[in-house]
Amino acid sequence: MTILRSITLIVALVVVAGCQTTTSSTKGPVLQTPIEVQQSEIADLTAGLLALGPDIDPEEAARAARISVQYPLKLKQEWNVTDRALLHNTKVNMGLRPMGLCYQWADALEARLRQENFKTLYLHRAIANSNNIRLEHSTVIASALGQDLSQGMVLDPWRLSGTLFWSKTLEDTRYKWVARRIVMEQKAKRRESRGST
Repeated sequence: MTILRSITLIVALVVVAGCQTTTSSTKGPVLQTPIEVQQSEIADLTAGLLALGPDIDPEEAARAARISVQYPLKLKQEWNVTDRALLHNTKVNMGLRPMGLCYQWADALEARLRQENFKTLYLHRAIANSNNIRLEHSTVIASALGQDLSQGMVLDPWRLSGTLFWSKTLEDTRYKWVARRIVMEQKAKRRESRGST
């Protein structure tokens, strides 16, 4: 029995060792650490932000990308986000988690990015599905200074529970984004019209 266990252990170790790739020169998948994944994501987002306009400062784009990727991961730990976004919302609404609704993610990310006092990037707030309170969603959109939010980049930490989702605004097929200011004006008019009848 001891020999059988030893053989089984050796076979298991060989199989496990065979599944790991340690260099990028192999044709199989390369295992990346979370830091390497973050660095890759930051580099990709930096390039995406720079592509929004020729006047965007590369250092600002890199800083915005780093914060947008890393800060939500910090919030994920602080807010004890362990589930998909909608399930986490339920826990927040039941009082089982402190924070983590979409507007809270957007508020926190916007506040952190505003601390940087960007000169070539502009931050927009946007809302989708504003006519349905159960489906309403908030986010931050970064654009080149002077550009409309439709020309920007969606920075959405809620959708993937603290892992940043990002895409060009018009390429985000899941949501049709409207400036938060416009949505708030529309809601105020609806409240006024209900109050005057």
